[in-house]
Formats: sequence, C-alpha cells, structure tokens
Amino acid sequence: MGRPPGPADAPPRAGPKLPLMLKVGLTGGIGAGKSEVSRLLVEHGAVLIDADRIAREVVAPGTPGLEAVVEAFGPEVLAEDGSLDRPRLGSIVFADPEKLAALNSIVHPLVGGRAGELEEAAAEDAVVVHDVPLLTENGLAPLYDLVIVVDARPETQLDRLVRLRGMTEKDARARMAAQATREKRREIADVVIDNDVPLEELRKRVAEVWAGLERRAHAA
Repeated sequence: MGRPPGPADAPPRAGPKLPLMLKVGLTGGIGAGKSEVSRLLVEHGAVLIDADRIAREVVAPGTPGLEAVVEAFGPEVLAEDGSLDRPRLGSIVFADPEKLAALNSIVHPLVGGRAGELEEAAAEDAVVVHDVPLLTENGLAPLYDLVIVVDARPETQLDRLVRLRGMTEKDARARMAAQATREKRREIADVVIDNDVPLEELRKRVAEVWAGLERRAHAA
C-alpha cells in the first residue's frame, strides 16, 4: 500500500500572471496619419520603434548605409553638405520598381537590425509598437503579435501629401502607387483605425485600441 497523498504531492501553485512584451506592427499608407497615431500611442505608454527614423539614421553621413546608397545610385543623390538628398532619391526610386527594390535591399536589413536592438532594450512587459510604413509590402505581419492599420481614403492621403508636405500631385500619386493598396493593408489588419475623422475622434479611438492592447498584454 502506498502512503496517502500529502502536501508534497500537490501540484505547484501558479503564481500571478505577469504581462509579457506585446509586439505590435503599426502601418498605413503614406499620408494616412500613422505618425499621429503612433504619437498618441506613446502618450498612453507605448514604446515606439520608428522604422522611418531608423532608416534616416542608417544612411546618415559617414555610415556604411550611405556609402552603399551612393555606390548604387551615384553621387547625385547627395546634398551639398554630404547628407542624403531624400527628395532627389525618392524621385528616382518611386517611379522605378527595380530601383526601389535595390534601395530596399540596402536599407531594410540595416533597419531590421537596429529595430531588433531597440526591442531587446525595452522592458519585458512593454507594449512595443513598430511603426513600419512598408509592413504590408514586405510581408512582415507574422513578426508581430497583432497588426494595426491606420486607414484613410486615397483622396485624404493625396490632400495631406500636397497640402501639408508640399509634394507635387504627380510625386504624391507615384508614392502612393508604389505602396500596397488600401485593400491589401486591410487584409492583414487585426485592428483598423479610421483616420478620416477629426482629431478628437481619433484620440478616442486610439484610447480604445490602447485599452485593448493592455488587456491583451496582461492576458498573455
């Protein structure tokens, strides 16, 4: 006969659930207002990793990234001070898919490496928002726990690019055409934030989304 079960045979008591890092991909078409949404998420406590900002850093003067871009596209993409002339480079690549792909093959690995370093430096229970303009185009959705798409009508995007960023309508349309369609972005979305609304409505929507992100992080 075996001994009767005692306290030592009881299963270990589970401790309280701790929130885990939640990795969020944030994307949207150019001019959709993704930067405003990311700013609001940061106000709520998100850790932001901005792929556009990193993309500027990795091609700053003196970097291997800038050297590779100049080698691929020629010295005419440099401004007088030796920095990258981004409007000039943009006018070259956004009208030519092959040249755009060549630029991406240089910049994207550098951006991905730096983004990984920043993510590792975040707290273990952080909600980390990766602001990635080309998330859809590069098939990056599986890298994240969920994907948020900031959505706006094409006419809204065009108006913002021309009126607020000073682009010509031709350049604005070329940049929009170089990105995934609105439908493709929405297909990969776990959450869609409509940004064809006044700022106060956008604030309320982002607050709702943030509450959902926190619930998900704690449920993990």
